[in-house]
Amino acid sequence: MQARSKSLGGVYSAVINPRDEENRLDGPALARILRFLTDSGIRGFALNGATGEYCQNSPADLAFMLETAGKSLPADAAILCGIGAADLRGVLENGRVAMAAGTRAVLLPMPHFFPYEQHDLRAFCLEVAERLSIDILLYNLPQFTTGLTVATVCDLVRECPRIKGIKDSSGFLGVLRALTRDLPDAVRLVGNDGVLPEALQEEVCDGVVSGVAGVWPELILSLFAKGGARNPDAVQALRAFIEKLDTVPVPWGLKWIAESRGLAAARFNLPLSKPRSNQGSQLQEWFRNVRMQEVV
Repeated sequence: MQARSKSLGGVYSAVINPRDEENRLDGPALARILRFLTDSGIRGFALNGATGEYCQNSPADLAFMLETAGKSLPADAAILCGIGAADLRGVLENGRVAMAAGTRAVLLPMPHFFPYEQHDLRAFCLEVAERLSIDILLYNLPQFTTGLTVATVCDLVRECPRIKGIKDSSGFLGVLRALTRDLPDAVRLVGNDGVLPEALQEEVCDGVVSGVAGVWPELILSLFAKGGARNPDAVQALRAFIEKLDTVPVPWGLKWIAESRGLAAARFNLPLSKPRSNQGSQLQEWFRNVRMQEVV
């Protein structure tokens, strides 16, 4: 097997997609968020993943995000770009947009909406790898797509040099443990903040793609630098935050927190019910009362 680069490790902020009053992507707000993250010490950025609501974005939207990022981020920033879609055509179109923008690597979710067998997913991943000349990280997102099994992931990483590893958002560590044991050159990124402390303690990850880091980067940077076991206050703060986020659609919760930090107005692709609006206000009030300096 060809050696794989570990340059894809570290902390990546999963970036939200702010919208303007016409429900278009808000370029100035996105640039403001990216500058905030950079000033906070973030050097890795994941665009157009689940946190970025990729299933609602067009290739033109993706090109706009990447253009904005290119203008807003320092030259040494590492960008991972989600290319998910419901079919191969959409994935390839998004992949070509990412390649044209010079992204570090692409995140490849499985096709959404319909359930598929593992052999379907294997054929899909190999076809994408054959047709896109860019490094690929599998993106395991079983909450919204057919989940990848440990065997499928290991086979794909072993057989296809272009597939460098995985961003695993399953909330379980089985895949990361298997790669650590059997394919130590593979890139192992945690994609679910809830299992990050455990992954750090077990040393089964090279990095994290974190939605929490998209609005609270200080917390995740501290946790990643010190390790979960050596930073119990940060672990406790993370678990409390995740408990709050789990009561709402996660991108919405992160947008409310971004608004509370003065980064971007919280606007959504769907109308909000009164109970939802109340939840947003409660989340913002909770976050305002958090004393970040005590946990980072």
